[in-house]
Amino acid sequence: MTQLSHQRYSAGHPWYYFLGGAVPKLKDIRDSILSDNYEGYLAADIKAIGRRSEPQRTRAIHAMRSKLIADLKRDVSIYRRCVRELRKYRRNHPAPNGACCADIHTSMSLKHNHIYNGFANLKTLDGLPAQQLDLFGR
Repeated sequence: MTQLSHQRYSAGHPWYYFLGGAVPKLKDIRDSILSDNYEGYLAADIKAIGRRSEPQRTRAIHAMRSKLIADLKRDVSIYRRCVRELRKYRRNHPAPNGACCADIHTSMSLKHNHIYNGFANLKTLDGLPAQQLDLFGR
């Protein structure tokens, strides 16, 4: 597993990449969210969907899952492009130059955070009960 911190910076910070931190694998990002308590920026919306009555609840869950998966796929595609650009940048600039990170470092950190949030939102959605809870406690 790739360490998701480097010289006091997490993979969600541009300086992680600027200072030479290893590129996190998607599996490592996913695994880090599974062991974290973070529920994603859509947690309140997802929990509100879980409280809806049927059949709106099921439709909303399916729609949310489809949207989250599509967003995650798009972010993964962009992340892979950023990884290629970062590797190319590191070949051409073997040592950090100056005290300012490049655009690619910022792009990597932003895409990492988008993917992290995507996995967190899916984890929260998967945590909803499979069926609506009994309204009368029976």
